[in-house]
This record gives sequence, structure tokens and C-alpha cells, in this order.
Amino acid sequence: MSPLLNMHNITKTFPGVKALDQVNLEVFEGEIHAIVGENGAGKSTLMKVLSGVYPHGQYDGEIRFEGDLAAFSGIADSEKRGIIIIHQELALVPLLSIAENLFLGNEVASRGVIDWPQTYRRTEQLLKKVGLKEAPTTLVDKLGVGKQQLVEIAKALAKEVKLLILDEPTAALSEDDSQALLDLLLELKSQGITSILISHKLNEVERVADRITVIRDGTTVSNLHARKAEISEERIIRDMVGRDMAHRYPERERKIGETLFEVKNWNVFHQDHADRQVIRNANFLVGKGEIVGIAGLMGSGRTELAMSLFGRSYGQNISGEALVHGKPVDLSTVSKAIDAGLAYVTEDRKALGLVLDETILKNITLANLEGVSHAGVLNDAEEQKVSEGYRKAMNIRTPSVFQKVVNLSGGNQQKVVLSKWLFAGPEVLILDEPTRGIDVGAKFEIYGIMNQLADEGRGVLMISSEMPELLGMCDRIYVMNEGALVGELSAAEASQERIMSFIVRS
Repeated sequence: MSPLLNMHNITKTFPGVKALDQVNLEVFEGEIHAIVGENGAGKSTLMKVLSGVYPHGQYDGEIRFEGDLAAFSGIADSEKRGIIIIHQELALVPLLSIAENLFLGNEVASRGVIDWPQTYRRTEQLLKKVGLKEAPTTLVDKLGVGKQQLVEIAKALAKEVKLLILDEPTAALSEDDSQALLDLLLELKSQGITSILISHKLNEVERVADRITVIRDGTTVSNLHARKAEISEERIIRDMVGRDMAHRYPERERKIGETLFEVKNWNVFHQDHADRQVIRNANFLVGKGEIVGIAGLMGSGRTELAMSLFGRSYGQNISGEALVHGKPVDLSTVSKAIDAGLAYVTEDRKALGLVLDETILKNITLANLEGVSHAGVLNDAEEQKVSEGYRKAMNIRTPSVFQKVVNLSGGNQQKVVLSKWLFAGPEVLILDEPTRGIDVGAKFEIYGIMNQLADEGRGVLMISSEMPELLGMCDRIYVMNEGALVGELSAAEASQERIMSFIVRS
């Protein structure tokens, strides 16, 4: 049986780095084929070669699709052949309707006039295929992220997709939305649609993939037949990182000191609706050298709590008291929160944590320009020295601090965000989903950084939707539900079952 897609000896070089080195990929019709690897391994680059983002002539090697030699000069060429990519950052226009998004650039028209009745009929048919009941006229910005992801798939179906490529499709989804999306992939498979799934969530890969290709450092490491043999996460991880990971979470000797950060009776009302309370009488503390977790379902108020503490970045009518070393501190603005010793690593690093079009150097020093200045004048040499030091210490994989952040992998971008805040010298670091969308190797490095901060006597407050991560890293865990802290567990007491029991009982 000939493959639907055959990418042979694909090599792609950028100045100073070989991103792909003779990568081979075979995808057969009607299968779900997973591509896994660490951030920076070359997965996205390979898909950009396939889709024509990097056109024929800008890479070495050969692509054959349906047996024919493919020489795509752009995305339009690959889409004409039925190869559709859905990127992690969705490409929908928020203020257009679902119907307008589905057929944008692919309008149902006659003599230059859009046939709206036919457009709406086709939209309803496509939405039914992906399990959406919304009206075709519904604006996309009225939909949650999970439904927007389904609209993207419907948009691909509108283009008569033959090969659907999904890049980290569940990274921003809840557990229920993730399972619904995976179920849809299996349903599309039953209809004969071939999919390539790029994901860091190995449990999802194991659930739906027929075959798995592992890429490491720009080369193909292994091709695994998931349905013919028992493929364990440990095997996949070993191929991804090039070593066994006996411990998913690095060990540390816990030395927890006196209370470093304390919050009393913290109340926050919604950013736009003054009568809606989102945080209710929150009381918690973080000790010196302690890693404290906040568990809870999506929408429980975890991010709103963190942002309201960090300079009132979220909410209105905020009341309550915050203390550092037992003394009240003013957290009314971001600059005052930084001065008080707080730092906040946002869950949305691209939109809120980084200046994507700036260099690594400029991003790292952004929160503490005084540290690389004298008498108000920026010291370029000192700025480069500081940034270079963090590049090496944090193992940011790039040849130069003058590389733009937008060109880095997710894991390396997260290390830049952490470097920025570490250079600001915080005593309390609030981490909101610190490992979202990054691979197991980069996760392990970030866990190591958290442990190092705790060893230095700083306090770490970690919000995570991954319960194993909280259980593996935290000394104590608070449980949050509907804006209130409803439980507290020590590391010895904590389990997924006990955390969920607090949520369902509250």
C-alpha cells in the first residue's frame, strides 16, 4: 500500500542552525498519524515545509502527495490539493460570523455575488458534522475556545480536506473539550479523512494515533506502530529526549521557613460586571522555600486571583490585605507589585508575557531596566551580558540573544519569560500554567528552576490544570471552586481523588 504522503530526506536550514536534517515521514490514507518531539525538535518547521509556508526551493528533499511530486509555492497550492493545517493560534476572524469564517476566501458566489442562502445551508451541514448546534450567523467571538477549534475543523471540511493537520489542538482546551475533539478526529477517520496530530499530551496520542513519528533535534528518531504493539509513554519520552526519565518531577529537599507571603480576605469583582463577584474571601499563605499549588477546574477563578494580586491586572472593587514578611504591601499597580517582591508568569505568554517582535535580550531585561542602566541611561554591554547569562543558565536553545522571540519554540519562549522575572529579583513568583504547551523535556527543566527558587528561599505559587504536576511539585495545595478556596492539603494528604472531592462538595 502506497502512502498518501511521503516526505523524503527533508532538510531545512536557517542562518546558523539546521532545523531539519533528512527527515522522513510517511502517512497512510485513513490513519491518525501523531508527530511528537520536544519544543524546537522541528515538528512545526516540517509542517511549514509541507504546507508551502517554506516553498519548494527553500528546502532540500522530496514531497509526494497521492503519488505525485509536490512542489508547493505557498499555502494556497497545498490547500488546493486538500492539505489543511489548523495552527495552535486559531486563524478565525472574531467579529465575523461562523458562516463568513467558514467560507472566507472560498465564498459561495455566482458572478461575484455571495449566495447567502446556500452559504448558510452548507454551514449548517458542516457544523452538524463537527457536532455544533450554533446558528451560522453566530459571531465567532461569542464562542468558547473549544467551539472555535471545531469551527476551524468545519472550515477545513469546507475546503474538501484530504489531509488534516492539527498543531497542539487541545493545548488551550478543557478536559471535556479535549475529549470531544479527539472523538471528532476518530469520527473523521471513520469517514476516511487522514489526520496528522502534533501534541505534547502523550495520553491523547496513545488514545487516537495509529502510528507515531518521533522527531528529535531535527531528525527522525523512530516510527512506532501504536496499534501493532504496546507503546508506553516511557518509550515515547525516551525517544523524544534521548534518555530515560525515571522521575518525571525532580526531587528536592524541602526546607520551608517562616511565612513569606500572606493574603487575607481577598475579594474581587468582575472586570466588566461590577455586580458579579469572582473571588470570595480568599485567604492563603506561602512560606519561604515553599511551592504552593492552586488546583481547580477551568473557570474556578484561579487566574483572576493571580492577576488581581499582581497590580490589580484584573477586576474591580478589589478589597483585602496582602503581606510580605508580615508587613502590608501596596499591590495597586504592577510597578508597586514588582517593588513589593511579586512576579507573575502569565498563562498566555504570547499575548501578555512577551514582546514577540523583540529580541531575547530586550525581553529579558524588560521588567528591570534599572538593573542595566546608570543614571537613566541604558548600558548596552551590561544588557547583553545579563541576557547572555540567562540564555546559558536557562538553557535557552538559540545561537544568539539577538534572535527574535517570535522565532523560538514554546518551551524556549517560556524560559525567556521566566528569565525576565528572575532578573527582576522577586521574592514570590506566581506561575500560571507554567508548562502549558511545552514538551516533557522542557517541563523537567522548568520544574528544576522552580526547585532552585525554593532552595534559594523564595516562594512559588503555581496554578496548574494538570493534577499530576501539582501533586509532583507542590508542598501544599489549595483547592479553588467558583471563586472560593474550598480546601487545603499537604503533599502527604493530596491525591487527585481528594482534590476532586473538595470541588464536588463545595
